[in-house]
Amino acid sequence: MTMIDASLVSQENDARSAELKRDYEALGEQLDRRGIAIEEIKNKVAAYGVAIPSWGVGTGGTRFARFPGKGEPRHIFDKLEDCAVIQQLTRATPRVSLHIPWDKADPASLKDKAASLGLGFDAMNSNTFQDQDNQSHSYKFGSLTHTDAATRRQAIDHNLECIEIGKAIGSEALTIWIGDGANFPGQTHFIRQFERYLESTKTIYSALPDDWKLFTEHKIFEPAFYSTVVQDWGTNYLIAQELGDKAYCLVDLGHHAPNVNIEMIVARLIQFGKLGGFHFNDSKYGDDDLDTGSIDPYRLFLVFNELVDAETRNVSGFDPAHMLDQSHNVTDPIESLMISAMEVQRAYAQAFLVDRQALEGHQESNDALMATTTLKRAFRTDVEPILAMARAEKNGAIDPVSAYRTSGYRAAVAKTRPEVSGAGGGIV
Repeated sequence: MTMIDASLVSQENDARSAELKRDYEALGEQLDRRGIAIEEIKNKVAAYGVAIPSWGVGTGGTRFARFPGKGEPRHIFDKLEDCAVIQQLTRATPRVSLHIPWDKADPASLKDKAASLGLGFDAMNSNTFQDQDNQSHSYKFGSLTHTDAATRRQAIDHNLECIEIGKAIGSEALTIWIGDGANFPGQTHFIRQFERYLESTKTIYSALPDDWKLFTEHKIFEPAFYSTVVQDWGTNYLIAQELGDKAYCLVDLGHHAPNVNIEMIVARLIQFGKLGGFHFNDSKYGDDDLDTGSIDPYRLFLVFNELVDAETRNVSGFDPAHMLDQSHNVTDPIESLMISAMEVQRAYAQAFLVDRQALEGHQESNDALMATTTLKRAFRTDVEPILAMARAEKNGAIDPVSAYRTSGYRAAVAKTRPEVSGAGGGIV
């Protein structure tokens, strides 16, 4: 089942195919002179996929208010339909990552719906940073690290429930992010709090199926403003080491201080076998959850430079998960997610254009200028014809946003999906 009429996509592509063919051939000639086979890059791009967060297809919010958008999904089944639109047009987002309890539903129904849309499921995401209806214990002062054992047990049980749901729908990973921390000096005992975290996560880890992975995510701040339990990649690495071989670090591009060298963190985690995956987004000031590549596309490229370096070196066990994680406050979420998926593909393709033999030579001879110029040459190459051709050959849209807008999908679903009140505040 496709959400947008396939004939509309074909008509849109027919109007652009001749121009795309010329651009693709011209780029192919240019790359051939550099010893790069364009077809090989295109095949890499066509095989690449990034997961969509179920919550990303809804409108996010500022710290003070939320402004609803037309035709927002009412529940997980609407979310899956929106995700299917993104996959249909971009052919880059074959999996969806669920967030429990926001997306809690009958697992069999979830599987059937996803299968009908040609989608699969990515990592499960637990939620112990909010209190839910009929919850016995509050997470106001922590969840997995709470001083109260019953509250910690409640948070542990929720994660175990996420694993059971994930097993039923075909997921193979659990992502844990907690908002636990402190707002004032002296509020918590740093060591005892971290000991409670490790004790709780070890209980969750012990329940993982043999073929699953556990991703723990660090975040420098928010919602705890004085201290955060899992505040940086070093703490995250310690957690992965403590838990075992199935535990890995998740890197969210927005969860770092503005001047942190994220690509170096990625390299360190690759080196020691603990890079679990990514939440792709962008930021200007803090954890802004902006569209991927919208602020610093060069940083995104530098991250993928490290990933492709590991891929080409056939690093043992290297298989990071890739997912978008964004908050869309002033744009149509479907359009933002399509653009972001393509930006991730773009950085991936550009990283394959790096002349790695030349780069290594410049590094070994300490030629800083030529080393950085080698990277810049790959980054400055317009790989859009490669991305568009990969989409077209998989029956996606040459221009996904244009096809989406022409389809009138948003207006159509708005007729059956009432606007959700914008009275509530808070980033989601």
